[in-house]
Amino acid sequence: MRQFIETGLVAVDLANTWDEYLDDPERLPDVAELRRFCRELGEPVEDGHGSGDEGGPEDGPEDGPEDGPEDGHGIGEEDLRQVREVRARLRAVLAAEPGDRARVLAEWVAGLPARAAVAEAGGVPRLRLVAPPGATAAARLAVRAVTELLEVAASGDWDRLRQCAATPCTDAFIDRSRPGKRQFCSTRCANRAHAQASRARHR
Repeated sequence: MRQFIETGLVAVDLANTWDEYLDDPERLPDVAELRRFCRELGEPVEDGHGSGDEGGPEDGPEDGPEDGPEDGHGIGEEDLRQVREVRARLRAVLAAEPGDRARVLAEWVAGLPARAAVAEAGGVPRLRLVAPPGATAAARLAVRAVTELLEVAASGDWDRLRQCAATPCTDAFIDRSRPGKRQFCSTRCANRAHAQASRARHR
């Protein structure tokens, strides 16, 4: 079973839960898989309890998709729908041209239930976005993804945040190569693209 955590960034790993190479591209088909995603990315699986600043893979019961928020705890079907919407917004940001990405991101952030908080790092204050107490799983993931995107931009890697050029793959990745010319998310996609190009030349 392919693991969800590939980069450790919700902004990338959530976007990549839609995989066009699969017969069924949906990698979050049910609540159980959403819970697995949350656990792998260190997000609490108990909905409506805390802001998401704490918790990890051990949090929450090992329950199935039939258990939902009707008992006041576990992630349920509505969370799954909302997280898929977050993924769609993420993918829209990633698919935008670099010059338009900031605008698309700003439009998304304007509707998020986020608040500013000051965290301390080595005695130095740092402003960060956090989800409010009691936020849904989707809101926590969205705020975390936006925070990560802003950190990518601040690090100078905004133009290196890309979608794979090997059609039909649209997986997101951050190009960490020295030249900064990487086009494909993986060796798998690079090999497929090169093979397709070679076949096209020899027709």
